[in-house]
Amino acid sequence: MSRRLVGVGMGPGDPELVTVKGVRVLREAHQVVVPVMDSGETGRAEATVLHHTGAEKVVRVVFALNEREDRARREAAWDAAGEQVVALLREAGEDGIVAFATIGDPNVYSTFTYLAQTVRRVMPGTVVETVPGITAMQDLAARSGTVLAEGVEPLTLVPVTAGSAVLRQALEGPGTVVAYKFGRIAAEVAAALRETGRTDGAVWGSALGLPEESIRPAAELDGTPQPYLSTLICPARRDSRGGKL
Repeated sequence: MSRRLVGVGMGPGDPELVTVKGVRVLREAHQVVVPVMDSGETGRAEATVLHHTGAEKVVRVVFALNEREDRARREAAWDAAGEQVVALLREAGEDGIVAFATIGDPNVYSTFTYLAQTVRRVMPGTVVETVPGITAMQDLAARSGTVLAEGVEPLTLVPVTAGSAVLRQALEGPGTVVAYKFGRIAAEVAAALRETGRTDGAVWGSALGLPEESIRPAAELDGTPQPYLSTLICPARRDSRGGKL
């Protein structure tokens, strides 16, 4: 047997959207690591985990999740978190399992990627696995009745943390465009939609599956800053049923 580090996707926030396999791994794990901001508040991943396993096995590990400018500080935080997980793996023994809970999917813009790199370097031989999670774009599509893609349409996922230029470029293409993390520059996103003629049918949402959930047509974006973890879906233009098969 080998020590295992398993990244488990917690989905966008609704506890019912965690997979059966994900719940099983959380319950089998010796410890469940949850990333927290350096300010210490309970994150969405941690809140979801606590619906499925006891608080006694949850270990809060600080990531510099709100650090965007100081790369050295950010990477030092990732390495420190990795060292903490290595210590937990040693405590768990040769057949131990440590789970790392991440919102969404562990292979889609997840902090798990950085943690796993450190663990592989510090403790070679550790088996690193992932359990997929439902993404925010899938949940928003379901809750808003929006089809993500059909026929030969491309689907483009864009993180807008670096600005709206990459989003504007994607909107000029033929397929569906999904934008993540755009809340702080909502005014730029709204302008990009208008200027590319892609506002009709577009929808945005935040806090999906939580009491403060908000899902609205993108035409209602008025430039007011939105929650950081906002998601936008701009569906492809479709003229007829099956027209792009």
